[in-house]
Amino acid sequence: MGREITEEKLQKYFKITAEALETLEIAVHEKSLLRGVAQDFLTMARSYFEDAKYYYEKGDYVTAFAALNYAHGFIDAGVRLGVFKGEDDRLFAFG
Repeated sequence: MGREITEEKLQKYFKITAEALETLEIAVHEKSLLRGVAQDFLTMARSYFEDAKYYYEKGDYVTAFAALNYAHGFIDAGVRLGVFKGEDDRLFAFG
């Protein structure tokens, strides 16, 4: 129990991360020095999410799950830092 990365587990985290990416907003002003941080975090989150899809399609569930966790880590770090607005505690660990 809890030692497998199942199809159901992957689908759950794909759904949560996709929804988080769709709903989060950059919370800092365009002229803020932190705007670049927000954009970098968002780029990394989206890139890891795309990597997760790639590995999932190849049947590599372990790497797909790892990439999903990295993607969501960048999202949650951005919320915690205050560069993203994320208030839904279903989607954001620090919202």
